[in-house]
Amino acid sequence: MSNAAPRLLSSALEELASELAPTTTLARVQAVWASAAGPAIAAAARPTAERGGVLTVTCSAAVWAQELVLMADDLIPRVNGALGETAVRELRCRTA
Repeated sequence: MSNAAPRLLSSALEELASELAPTTTLARVQAVWASAAGPAIAAAARPTAERGGVLTVTCSAAVWAQELVLMADDLIPRVNGALGETAVRELRCRTA
């Protein structure tokens, strides 16, 4: 019989989710997007594709797409910083 204390279910589920999470660049960007981009941007735009370091973000309105293009020089380093590596080198925006 083991004397180990029971673990919280939430802790076990978080650990399992991290083990099962896809390891693609897109999945990793999606996981850090809200914290890297901030709540206003995260509410209006979401990463939807990544290929060869080019991140495509789908925006709810054209004005957001234009704004994110202008903010790319600031946003890309924030995303890469959250990832802990330089995975994103270019940002492309489109509207939904």
